[in-house]
Amino acid sequence: MNDTQGYAVFFFPQALEALGEAIRPYLLDGPAGMHVLCKEIDTGGAFTEMTLEGRTSDGRDLSLELMVPGSMVRMIVSAHGEASFGFGSRLARNATIAAAKSAAVPAAPGAPPVVAPEAEPAPAVPATPEPVIAAKKPE
Repeated sequence: MNDTQGYAVFFFPQALEALGEAIRPYLLDGPAGMHVLCKEIDTGGAFTEMTLEGRTSDGRDLSLELMVPGSMVRMIVSAHGEASFGFGSRLARNATIAAAKSAAVPAAPGAPPVVAPEAEPAPAVPATPEPVIAAKKPE
């Protein structure tokens, strides 16, 4: 079975506007847009339930559940540990391949050209998410 590292949950722009400041502490910005990175997700009901790992202000681990109406979710992408995950620029990749092919010179007549390896795409989400820090209660 695949070792799932988590899920990137993308929202419709109208949903981000409607949720406002309440969703901002949980959002990460990446090449693919604003998203919430969560450890577990449940889409079985009217609400999409996301489980996030966080940390209190004194350093203790914390598990948070964030629930939003399912109609606000635009896309969910799972991140697996056995391969690189992310979205890369096709233009940059194609330019790297073209440059490598033009720089290839055969070592001897009839020998195949030496081609540089292809560049890997940049990850859409960080390898380890930043912990969510709970604010202290006012006294």
